[in-house]
Amino acid sequence: MKGEDGAGAELLRGNASQGGGSVAARVLLVDDERAFVRGLSASLRQAGYEVIAAHDGGTAWARFGADRPDLVLLDVMLPDEDGLSLCQRMRRAGGTPVIMLTARSEDVDKILGLELGADDYITKPFNVRELLARMKAVLRRTLPQAGAEAGEHLRYGAVSIDLARQAVLAGAEPVALAPKEYDLLAFLATHPDRVWGREELLTRVWGYDFPGDDRTVDVHIRRLREKLEADPANPQLIMTRWGKGYYMESRRAARGGGDGRAP
Repeated sequence: MKGEDGAGAELLRGNASQGGGSVAARVLLVDDERAFVRGLSASLRQAGYEVIAAHDGGTAWARFGADRPDLVLLDVMLPDEDGLSLCQRMRRAGGTPVIMLTARSEDVDKILGLELGADDYITKPFNVRELLARMKAVLRRTLPQAGAEAGEHLRYGAVSIDLARQAVLAGAEPVALAPKEYDLLAFLATHPDRVWGREELLTRVWGYDFPGDDRTVDVHIRRLREKLEADPANPQLIMTRWGKGYYMESRRAARGGGDGRAP
């Protein structure tokens, strides 16, 4: 594996107006293969990231709490804790995105990882350029939403979406969405009445320049329905056009202004 270019170097936490200048996005890399960690860390640093390394679940959990990473690259097989359970703990603790790294290639493992809160899943061995593209796509959620005006809300039935704050309400109750769940919902909500195929959504929401597993889209749609629909088996928010893809309908939508409240 070798570092290939500066992709990802523009993904920064903070800016000069916030004091102290820009800071490279901080990545927590968790894997028990030390040679692998050394090599990948060098590639990530060359691409502009700050890297924190851990070789077991206990150390990873401690560094996660102390260093507040912007992204976690997490191996499934760790010596003291299954990476899937650690992913679940990390997601319960906040909205930090997680990409699973693993030698497992079975679909059931990928789906399980996504169900437990992972934002993406990449199988070893992988091309560093592909990993950087996936990291860039996941971290893109920290940048301002394209076209989102301060205070702008969208409402679809009982669900309201605050595009500026990246917050979602179902009725009066806040809904905790994983980063990529929010990205997918916001994209469909701001591009209504068009049916989006799985590969299109992987490109537009995940930002893949490489082929992805389109089951990722299905898993995220199912999780959104479980969190937002009154009856997930009979969805009224995110609709399915069988054999084509997913969409939301503008006739169900209302748009709000800048008073900080949903319409």
